[in-house]
Amino acid sequence: MYPVTPTHTEELLKIIQDSAETSDKLPDTTAIQKMIDKHAGERDEMLEGVAYYLNQADIKKRIRYFYKHGVKVVDTDKPNNRISHNWHKLLVQQKVQYLLGKPITFNAEEERFLEVVNDFIDEAFDDCMQELLKNASNKGKEWLHPFVDEEGNFDYLRIPAEEVIPVYDSTKKRSLLYAIRYYDVKNIDDELTRKVELYTDEQIFYYVEHEGALIQDFDYKNNPESHFYDTKGKGYGWGKVPLIEFKNNEEGVSDLIFYKDLIDAYNGNISNNANTFDEMQDIIYELINYSGEDLAEFMTNLRHYKAVAVGEGGGFNMKTAEIPMDSSNTHLDRLEENIYRFGQGVNNNPDKVGNSPTNVAIKNLYSLLDLKANEAERKFRPALSAFFWFFTEYLKMTGQGEYDPTLLQMTFNRSRMTNELEQVQMANQSTDLSRETRLANHPWVEDVEAELKRIEAEEAEYSNSMPPLTEIETGGDEDEPKRD
Repeated sequence: MYPVTPTHTEELLKIIQDSAETSDKLPDTTAIQKMIDKHAGERDEMLEGVAYYLNQADIKKRIRYFYKHGVKVVDTDKPNNRISHNWHKLLVQQKVQYLLGKPITFNAEEERFLEVVNDFIDEAFDDCMQELLKNASNKGKEWLHPFVDEEGNFDYLRIPAEEVIPVYDSTKKRSLLYAIRYYDVKNIDDELTRKVELYTDEQIFYYVEHEGALIQDFDYKNNPESHFYDTKGKGYGWGKVPLIEFKNNEEGVSDLIFYKDLIDAYNGNISNNANTFDEMQDIIYELINYSGEDLAEFMTNLRHYKAVAVGEGGGFNMKTAEIPMDSSNTHLDRLEENIYRFGQGVNNNPDKVGNSPTNVAIKNLYSLLDLKANEAERKFRPALSAFFWFFTEYLKMTGQGEYDPTLLQMTFNRSRMTNELEQVQMANQSTDLSRETRLANHPWVEDVEAELKRIEAEEAEYSNSMPPLTEIETGGDEDEPKRD
């Protein structure tokens, strides 16, 4: 059933419609400002994932209080350990290195197309893919901006998701109508100035905030700016908005939201235990029939005179705090197990993995991480296809050939721990399979084609090094008649 509450896109379109000066296609500056203001909450949620990745969990903000005469006062005397455990970074790095630790392999039936793609894909592109997945895992999404640089070369730029407000159409195709990017820069007086960019399918409009309102940014010679220019200085547009969304999952949310409460509970328990350990150094005095007027007098007499005055039947006892360590450790172990479970990660504790696990056990160990990686890969594939649409359009415009980006095949080479001995034995025993298939499943072989060429070269070298066979060794001439 269609939800009763409006979607995010419908809310943005409503803002545009409510703006009196808005055209049928693009929002005016008033509508843009309203969308930026509305985006603040979503931006904060994205940056929370980044903060946890940088080990700045909520425990770092904890303040201890006490009540004095019914008033809440910050307690600066009590121990306030704020110990943060970077579970989120661990789980995100596991996911990134598992899915993109090895470069994506591209393939195409048309050799020239594949050659052009492989020439373009380099280590910088592989690094960009990892950054896209890392930031999408933290924020729920990240953006890639393809463009043609001043020298006429095709290039790309990663844009932080917290800076982008996309507006899609309301059809099932969900094509991007336009996107707004906003960010702050420091001016000459070291003050922050808000810059705003509006990306359409043909141009880019630039604005700057001045006295609380958006105005045209005159720092740009051409405003609006075309997406790219030919050698004669004529501007052109891609025909599509040059921003590509790389989503983390279907909901476009951070991985953190699925286990944040567990991390906070873990940090809180460890920090509370540390506070208790610190406080155990202080002795608690239980006073009975104390004859003094206040506690300050008691502490003074105890410190200076090593004695205190008590009434008839009075006295005092000394006590220290104790931590139920067994219960605490059990609770922490359960939290750790649930962090891995709901974070869909791999707990590589030797007690869990064992000394020599079978590949079946390893596959089961990686089952949750596989589910999470599958979801991210499913969202990255169409995003990469959209990126290579811009790349093939550039190739066509520059006369380097016309290619269909949908025919480009992508293989995500996952990095999984394996039992190499078991895998090698299975490959050697599978004699009914082709040599190429066995090599593809050998743990030491990274490039099957290169390995096949090396094997052929070694076999040819071995054959050339062998002396020619004599007639006796070959059985003689079969046509020669036998003598009695």
